[in-house]
Amino acid sequence: MKGSVFANCLTGILIGTLLFFSISTHAQDQNVEPQNIEYDEGRLTSNVAIAAGAPLSLMAKYATVGVGISYGVGYNFDRHNSLIGEFMWNDLQPTRGALNQIRATTNNPGLNGRGNLVGLMANYRLRFEGKTFGAYLIAGGGGFYRNVSFSQSVAVGNSVTCSPEWLWWGFSCSSGVVTNNQTVASSSSTAPGADAGVGFTVRLPDSKYKFYVEARYYYSPNKSVSTQLLPVNVGIRF
Repeated sequence: MKGSVFANCLTGILIGTLLFFSISTHAQDQNVEPQNIEYDEGRLTSNVAIAAGAPLSLMAKYATVGVGISYGVGYNFDRHNSLIGEFMWNDLQPTRGALNQIRATTNNPGLNGRGNLVGLMANYRLRFEGKTFGAYLIAGGGGFYRNVSFSQSVAVGNSVTCSPEWLWWGFSCSSGVVTNNQTVASSSSTAPGADAGVGFTVRLPDSKYKFYVEARYYYSPNKSVSTQLLPVNVGIRF
């Protein structure tokens, strides 16, 4: 619930800011000389960024905010429209809640774990560019691979009550109990998904390089617990 409220508030703020930047960049274009508003970027475009990704909804119970990277390469059709192929990775460190039940059941307080989220996407980007400042919307879809693993193999016996934590780590359950005599070291899931976001750019003086800040929402119906992640990316576009 908190994650949903946070996402809705952030979305409202970002949309409002996008409108402000759109009006500002339009005003910039109206005030510059005609020779300065020609399309002045190359057709090929790339971007690289570091990220801090916040899990949302049920996923926030099992993973904390993690660091990540994003890299994209694409094609600018004109000053406003681009197609981008992107790769993203985000670290998924477990919360205490994700491990406490497993540690207590196995009597192993030193048990730890980690996870990763990797995405490959094809995105459309709609840009609103001024001479210095810019803003854009981006959306698309692709495939998402998520894996989680323990620091050591975990074995369970009989009659262990199934809770969502067991499903997150890859155990199977039946009739309300963890399937008997399972041993799990890691699990993974691959599923299609979608992404959408908004970003803002600042052109570096006398350069085609742009500094950008972007908030993106990723969703994928990975097994057991769906992936919902909101990373904030900070990087360079060129």
